[in-house]
Amino acid sequence: MSETVDPSIPERRRGSGARLVYEQLRDEILDLHLSPGSPIDEVALAERFGLSRTPIREALVRLQGEGLVTALPNRSTLVASLDAAALPPFFDALVLMYRVTTRLAAEHHRADDLDAIRARQVAFAGAVAAQDALAMIATNAAFHSAIADSGRNPYFASLFDRLLNDGRRLLRLYYDSYQDRLPPRFVEEHEDLIAAIAARDVDEADRLAGIHAEQIVEQIDRLMKRRSDLAIPLARASVDK
Repeated sequence: MSETVDPSIPERRRGSGARLVYEQLRDEILDLHLSPGSPIDEVALAERFGLSRTPIREALVRLQGEGLVTALPNRSTLVASLDAAALPPFFDALVLMYRVTTRLAAEHHRADDLDAIRARQVAFAGAVAAQDALAMIATNAAFHSAIADSGRNPYFASLFDRLLNDGRRLLRLYYDSYQDRLPPRFVEEHEDLIAAIAARDVDEADRLAGIHAEQIVEQIDRLMKRRSDLAIPLARASVDK
C-alpha cells in the first residue's frame, strides 16, 4: 500500500524529519552503537521518531549513498559491514592521498588557504580536548580536506574526501583504542604538517604526511584483526525474505 503525506505539513518540516533521522542514525553507525551488519527496522524507526516511513526511507537512502547502510534485494536494510579483505587497497589509497595532497599543498597553497587550515586545526584540537570522538572524526576530515583543497587539484581532493568519508568508522575504532583520549602528539603532528606546508617544504610535507597516515593505518589494522566482530560478511548478516 502506498503511503500518503498530509499536505498540511510544510515541506520544510517533512525534510527536517528525514534530516533528524539521518543525523541520529549516522552518529549511531559512526559511533559503532549500531554494529556492522545489523538489520535496520523501518517500522521500529518510525515508531521511535514518531514519523511516517517516508522520511525514514529518505534518511536511509542518504545513508546508503554514503556507504553506511546496505539495501538488500529482499528490501531489507543493514548497517554496512566493514570488509577486512577490502582494507589493504583502501589503506594504500589513503596513505597515498595523505602524501599527495599534503605535498601539493606545500607547493601550491595561498595565504588564505593557511588561514582555513589553521582554523580547522583549532576545531580539531578543541574536539580532542573535549574527548568528543564524533567531533574529532568530523574536524579531522575537515582539516585534511582543507589541505587537499589548497593543493589545487580537485580530482585528488575529491578522491581524498571520499576516502576520509569511507574511513569514518575505522577512525572511530582508532579513537576508541585510546578511550577517546587522543595523545597530544597527534595534535602536534597536525601542527608539524602546517609548518611544513607554510614553509613550502614539499619533501618534508610528504614525509610527515606519510608518517602520520601510516601510524593510523597500522593501529587500525591491528584493531581490526583483534575485533573480528566488526567485519561481518553480508551473507551471514542477511535477513530472510
